[in-house]
Amino acid sequence: MTSATAPSLAWVAFLTVCIVWGTTYLAITIALESIPPLLVAGLRWMAAGVVLSAFMLATGRGLPGPHQWAPLALLGFLMNVVGNGFVVFAQQYVASGLTAVLIATTPFWTALIERFLPDGERFSRRSLIGLALGFSGIVVLVWPEMARGGSNGRMFVIGVIAIQLACIGWVAGTSFTKRHELGNDPFRSTAMQMIFSGIMLLTAATAQGDWARVSFTPRTLAAMSHLAIAGSLVAYSAYIYAIQYLPLQLVSIYAYINPMIAVALGTWLLDEPISARIVIAAVLVFAATWVVGRK
Repeated sequence: MTSATAPSLAWVAFLTVCIVWGTTYLAITIALESIPPLLVAGLRWMAAGVVLSAFMLATGRGLPGPHQWAPLALLGFLMNVVGNGFVVFAQQYVASGLTAVLIATTPFWTALIERFLPDGERFSRRSLIGLALGFSGIVVLVWPEMARGGSNGRMFVIGVIAIQLACIGWVAGTSFTKRHELGNDPFRSTAMQMIFSGIMLLTAATAQGDWARVSFTPRTLAAMSHLAIAGSLVAYSAYIYAIQYLPLQLVSIYAYINPMIAVALGTWLLDEPISARIVIAAVLVFAATWVVGRK
C-alpha cells in the first residue's frame, strides 16, 4: 500500500507519533529521578499492555493465541527491551534533548538495514557517504568526552553507544513487523507484545534488586503515567498501526520531528544546555539520514 492509498487514520497515527514521542524524553529523565531504568521501562510497558489487553478482552476482540506468542515476544524484546530499554539506560548520562537528536539516526539505520535484507535495495555509494556523515556526527559529539576521560566521560560515551544499539533493535523489530503476518488486528498483537516486554524488563529488574531502590514522588508518578498512557498505550499503538499502512521510510521521519520537541522541552523545563558542538553534530546526523534515506 502506498501513502496515497493509506487510510486517513494512518496519517492521524503518524502525526500522533511525531508529537507525543517528542515529549517522552523529558518524561524519562524525570522518572529516572527516583526509579531505576529497568523499572521505568518495565512498568511503562506492562501498565500499557495490561490496559490495552483488558480493552481487547472487554470489547470481544480477544488476544493472539499461543501460536503467535514467539514472534510477538521477539518483537517485544527488539523494540521495547532493546529499543526503549537502552534509551532509558542512556538517559542517565545523556540529556533528553541530545538523546532525541541521536535517535534521529533511526531513518539512517532503517535504510542501512533494509539494504542488507534479501528483498531490500543494494548498498549504494550514496549510502556510504551517509554512513561517513553520520559517523562524523557521532565523533564530533563524543570525542571531547573521550579525550577528557574520567568516569563521566566514559558513561556519556557508553550512553551514546547504547542509543545507537537501541536504534538498531528498534529498526530490526520494525522491519520484522513489516514482513510477518501478525494477525488482522494490530492492536491485539501490540497488547501482547507490550505484556511480553514488560515481563522481560520487570524480571531483569527483579533479578538486579531494583525494587529496593524505587520510590515514587508526585513528579515521577506523573512522568510514569505520561510514559505508560501517552507514550506507550497511545503513541506506540499508533506507530504499529501507521507502519501497517504507510511506507517505512515515511514513518521513520518521526525521528526528525521528535528532537525539535525534546530539545525545546529539555531546554525550557530542565535547563539542558545547547552548545555549538551539539548543533554541529545534529546537523551532520540529520544530513546523514537525509542522504541515506532519499530516493
